[in-house]
Amino acid sequence: MNLQNLLNSRLGVALALFLSRSIPPAIGYGLANRIADFLASRRDLLMVRSIRANQWVVTGEKLSTAELDEQVKRVLRHTGHCLYDLYHNMQDPTASQRMVHFAPAFEDYVERAREGKQGFLFVSAHISSFDMALRAMVQHGLRCQILSVPEPPGGYRWQNQMRREAGLEITPMSIAALRQASDRLREGGCVLTGVDRPIPEEKYRPRFFGRLSSLPVTHVRLALKTRVPVVVLGNQMLADGTCCVDASESISMKPDPDLETELVRNAEAILDVVTGYVRRVPQQWSMFYPVWPELLTETP
Repeated sequence: MNLQNLLNSRLGVALALFLSRSIPPAIGYGLANRIADFLASRRDLLMVRSIRANQWVVTGEKLSTAELDEQVKRVLRHTGHCLYDLYHNMQDPTASQRMVHFAPAFEDYVERAREGKQGFLFVSAHISSFDMALRAMVQHGLRCQILSVPEPPGGYRWQNQMRREAGLEITPMSIAALRQASDRLREGGCVLTGVDRPIPEEKYRPRFFGRLSSLPVTHVRLALKTRVPVVVLGNQMLADGTCCVDASESISMKPDPDLETELVRNAEAILDVVTGYVRRVPQQWSMFYPVWPELLTETP
């Protein structure tokens, strides 16, 4: 088993969970930094190469090799801090309420969702403490079906189980899950899914940060089919260590007689908003898969 597979395995998650629960923040953050710095130094890891390529694009394709090395380190340190916060506080049901707060725009959608008169398809990038934010949303009264990647083995499956135990309705992507999501949206409910994890076999190629990407369009199909608006959520960790959840204006999907045009243009309208959220805190974008795989060997 290579290092990257170990980190994503059940053993890797168990080790991170044990350490985070066992040690206080002053030591925990320091350990997270040391692990992040070690990983960042391993340029042979696909994870590190992917972060480099992704950060090269979202920071304007201007960073030198040394600057890009530091940016990768910042991304891994930030992610380590978020994971420590999540696992250290997992047994405290009030932690997410202390550590996450909501912008007025998001609060408005929660109120409208409670009325059940209008379905909303929420989408998000993997920015900052998104797992902690999901737990806070549930405690705040937002009931959402969460469409995740198809059920993977190892640590990912265990993480999904822990999310379910926290009250999150996790449904790995499948025909049945999409049918359930369609019914829910038509009945005035809410569905949430990520839009920044690449799918190498994706046929359509929407632009993200001005470059053709391998990002999904399934959420566009779902919104068009059910005729519901899409709302982009944006997390951001603030200077005090808390996370703020913001929400965009609703985006109506625009039909087109040409399927490719319909899917790509609507996906790009959503990704334009995601771009703004990522651009304001690029070091908090925890995407460890190559959104632009052609750049894996071309970054400084």
